[in-house]
Amino acid sequence: MTDAPRSRWTDRDDVPRGHDYDRRFSDLAASGVDVHGEADLVASLVAPGARILDAGCGTGRVAIELAARGFAVTGLDIDPGMLDAARRKAPQLPWIEGDLATTPIDGTFDAVVLAGNVLIFVAEGTEAAVVARCAERLAPGGTLIAGFQVQRGGLGPEALDAAAAAAGLHLVHRWGTWDRGPWSPGGDYQVSVHQPT
Repeated sequence: MTDAPRSRWTDRDDVPRGHDYDRRFSDLAASGVDVHGEADLVASLVAPGARILDAGCGTGRVAIELAARGFAVTGLDIDPGMLDAARRKAPQLPWIEGDLATTPIDGTFDAVVLAGNVLIFVAEGTEAAVVARCAERLAPGGTLIAGFQVQRGGLGPEALDAAAAAAGLHLVHRWGTWDRGPWSPGGDYQVSVHQPT
C-alpha cells in the first residue's frame, strides 16, 4: 500500500474544504462580487471551444464556469474531498485525482490553468516539476496561465520564469490581478502567461 500524495494543501488542517470552501465564493457572488475573473481572463486568451486543463481545480469553480462558456475542460486535483464537491456539481466533466507533478494525463490542451494559489500549495520543492508537467501537456502554441500570491521567501515570478524557461516556455504577459491590473515588482499577487518558445 502506497501513501497518498501529499502537498502543502493536503498537509493543512486549517483550510475549508468541499462545501465549506465553496460557501465563500457563493457568499461573494450573492453579494454582487464577480467570482469569475480567472475564467474571464482564460476565455480572452484562448480560442472558442479550446481544450483546457484546470490544474489544481479544487471544487471546480473555474473549470465549471469555463465549461459553461463552451470550453472542453478537464479538472485535476490532489484533494479527494475537493474533487467530490466538483463531481457533485458537474458530474459530466472529467475530474482526475492526482499530484500535479507526477500524475499521467492523456492528451494535450490549448491552455493549462493554475489558479487559486495552486503553485504555492504544491509539495515544497516540486514547483518546477509541476510547471514542467503542465508544459508537457500543452498543445503546439498552447498557453500556461498561473496566478498566485507572492510571499516573502516563497515562490516568486523570477522562479516561475526560470521553471518555465527550463520547460521550454517564455513569458508573454504578467499582471498583478486576473483582470489585468498592472504588475509591479514587489507586488503581492501575480498572474503570468507563458507560451512555448
